[in-house]
Amino acid sequence: MGEGDKRPDRLRVAVLGCGSVGSQVVRLLTEQAGDLEARVGAPVELVGVAVRRLDAAREVDVPADLLTTDAAGLVARDDVDLVVEVIGGIEPARSLILSALDHGASVVTANKALLAEDGPTLFEAAEKADRDLYYEAAVAGAIPILRPLRESLAGDRVTRVLGIVNGTTNFILDKMDTSGAGFSEALEEAQELGYAEADPTADVEGFDAAAKAAILASLAFHSRVTAADVYREGISEVTAGDISSAREMGSVVKLLAICELRDDQVAVRVHPAMIPRSHPLASVREAYNAVFVESEAAGQLMFYGPGAGGSPTASAVLGDLVTVARNRLARTRGAGESAYADRAVLPMGETRTRYHVALDVDDRSGVLAAVATAFADQGVSIQTVRQEGRGADAQLVVVSHAATDAALSATVEHLRTMDIVRDVTSVMRVEGGDE
Repeated sequence: MGEGDKRPDRLRVAVLGCGSVGSQVVRLLTEQAGDLEARVGAPVELVGVAVRRLDAAREVDVPADLLTTDAAGLVARDDVDLVVEVIGGIEPARSLILSALDHGASVVTANKALLAEDGPTLFEAAEKADRDLYYEAAVAGAIPILRPLRESLAGDRVTRVLGIVNGTTNFILDKMDTSGAGFSEALEEAQELGYAEADPTADVEGFDAAAKAAILASLAFHSRVTAADVYREGISEVTAGDISSAREMGSVVKLLAICELRDDQVAVRVHPAMIPRSHPLASVREAYNAVFVESEAAGQLMFYGPGAGGSPTASAVLGDLVTVARNRLARTRGAGESAYADRAVLPMGETRTRYHVALDVDDRSGVLAAVATAFADQGVSIQTVRQEGRGADAQLVVVSHAATDAALSATVEHLRTMDIVRDVTSVMRVEGGDE
């Protein structure tokens, strides 16, 4: 902090947004004021809550004199020490955060989309202002994962981060696995229970998970990774047949965020994949999240818990708030952006993975040899192959060894052109087993 900064007698907090998360932040700030004062070392005072409409129904009662529709004016106040941004989206959140930093406030945000799209701009503004920018709540709700990556594992070399970071998709895939439901039926149940939005596109098409993967990769590998760098596939094409085939392999289908170091390059992808039921992530049920971290010294670590919801996310926000408030009192700041490694992002085609491919084929001699040759021509070796049914119902299920995604994709495209292959009924990546 600057030499001219004085130790404040209290920390004044402004909250942007009073939806499901913001209302719980306001509640915790009010109900736990005494505990927060003891933990921080000074009173923490809520001085304003910016909302879109003053008369909207809210989960908590907010004193009328704290509510304002002038968010820009609130963040520009000279007496605001800390701004909590929980409105989401790109704008006006970006402009408000930049203004808050420029006017001397530290910032706590839960805005994964903004951080994944334009994080460097925010980090540079925080550095210039000599203020904190914390964002634990942006990934996996209440689960403390960003701070361990940033601080606890700072002396280690993280090599892989594998996570279930979207509760909506995990709920849908879990229901498809346990009940035999199709995608549409499971999505409808998720919407009825409030796990999925009326427009579920951000979740089911992987956009939400891709933003979180970008943030995780940036922290884990000390390089700038944006959402545009993340290869993304959603779960809308996952069928009951895919789930059944995974079950027969002793596996389960999950939407995974996968961040890896490959030859000192960063590989980041989000897609559905089959993982063995023996893998720790396979047991993550319903709307829960989990992140599996592999590092050279610490080995394998797993972080598990509720990945969304008002109260869990507010818990992460308050944890950041306490840290930032303590820094403000001590006239110091936490670690800023760590992008010293500046590693390149590996294209998806060069990323090594494994495929599960199901084919409807003619039941005649030479079929298996021809399929094996199609794989071999692309330099892909087959790990397992099994035939199901006879005659018109003959099906081959092939699981490959690890190869580049480009080679595997080219193999599948060639299979589609073969006369002996009536249809390629399923293509899904396989993770968590032997390569």
